Amino acid sequence: MNGAVRVAGLGETDAVMAVMLAAFDSQFGERWTLDQLRGMLIMPGILLLIHADEAGKANGFALFSRVLDEAELLLLGVDPVNRRQGVATRLLDAGVEMLIEKGVKSLFLEVRDGNVAMNLYSTYGFNAIGRRRDYYHGGANEKFDAITLRRELGAN
Repeated sequence: MNGAVRVAGLGETDAVMAVMLAAFDSQFGERWTLDQLRGMLIMPGILLLIHADEAGKANGFALFSRVLDEAELLLLGVDPVNRRQGVATRLLDAGVEMLIEKGVKSLFLEVRDGNVAMNLYSTYGFNAIGRRRDYYHGGANEKFDAITLRRELGAN
C-alpha cells in the first residue's frame, strides 16, 4: 500500500477518532474518547502521526509521549481494511526516527495480553519487561492484563 506518514495535531482529531473507532474493539476497553485525545495533544512532548492513503484519507495513526530520553507509544491504530499492508510499520519507523532525533533511547508501550499486535511488536524489536494485572476493563466487567514492552533505540 502506498501512502504517507505526517505529523498531525488538534485539527485532525476527527480523522484519528474515525480510525480509532474502526480499529479498537470496545470489548477490551482500549479505545480513547475524543476528550482524552484532545487533552493529551495539548501536553508537552506529544507526537501524533497519521498515515494517509493516496487520496489523503487517514487509515492509521500513532501517538507517542516523550519525557527526556524515554518515550511511550500510547496508541497505534490501523483501519482494519488497511491492516497487514505495512501501515503500522511505517508509523513506527517514522515515530522512532523522530524520537531518536530528540535523543530518546528507550521506547515503551503497554499492550493487552492476547492482542494480535504482539506479533508486530515482537518483530519490531520490543521485549516484554512486565505485566499489569487487570489493566484493561472491557465489556461485561471483563479484565485483561497489560504487557509492558520496551525497545532500546540506540540513541547516543
